[in-house]
Amino acid sequence: MDTGNHDITLDKDFYTHHGSAFHNQNPQSHSQCLQLLTSSPSITYLHHESATIRLRSPEGPGTQFTVFGSPYSPRYGLWAFSYDAPASPGGDLALTSLWDDIPPSTDIVVTHTPPKGCRDETSSMQTTGCEALRRALWRVRPRLAVCGHIHSGRGAERVLWDQEDRFSAASVRAWEDPGAGNNKVSLVDLTGRKAPLLEEGETCVVNAAIMKSSYPHVGGKQFHKPIVVDVNLPLCAEES
Repeated sequence: MDTGNHDITLDKDFYTHHGSAFHNQNPQSHSQCLQLLTSSPSITYLHHESATIRLRSPEGPGTQFTVFGSPYSPRYGLWAFSYDAPASPGGDLALTSLWDDIPPSTDIVVTHTPPKGCRDETSSMQTTGCEALRRALWRVRPRLAVCGHIHSGRGAERVLWDQEDRFSAASVRAWEDPGAGNNKVSLVDLTGRKAPLLEEGETCVVNAAIMKSSYPHVGGKQFHKPIVVDVNLPLCAEES
């Protein structure tokens, strides 16, 4: 798992300088909050880092995959895990980006921010994702990129990256939610059973935002269904 801009106690520097604006009457301990995640044997907490996950159950598929997780998102207001990012593709992206840290062999990328132009459209029709992340996904081309942050961007699309036009997509296929308006599961099936398999160099971008409404939540908070992704992953070396 990773975190995001509202998980202020987990951003040590941010909480040190701004925590009193949120928890003035009930300050919390950064180290104790962090320990809740890092001490659990059932949680792999990713703070802008990678982990290799191996499914070891004898009855399981025997798969192994590499996942990169990061809590960061472009700065907007006073929130945790923020960074300054160019506002448009024409901005200065020649400088080193924090998304250069994503290893080229990554199977799954989990970020709080969406990439620019992928499931990042706000209710006012603005695209607010990160261009530098989009470029990193073009470079790495993971099977799956999961994000959140933009509530109205919830959904999925399959991006086939252009081999020649840098940072561009050759095609984008939108996902139709089988769980929309009914009791079915919101399933993204990438196994080939219900839709063609992922092509080489194709990434499925999933905005898995649970929150549907936005502050001040007029009429009360509303929530999206969870999105379930079924995807084929590499076999462990001894299983292949």
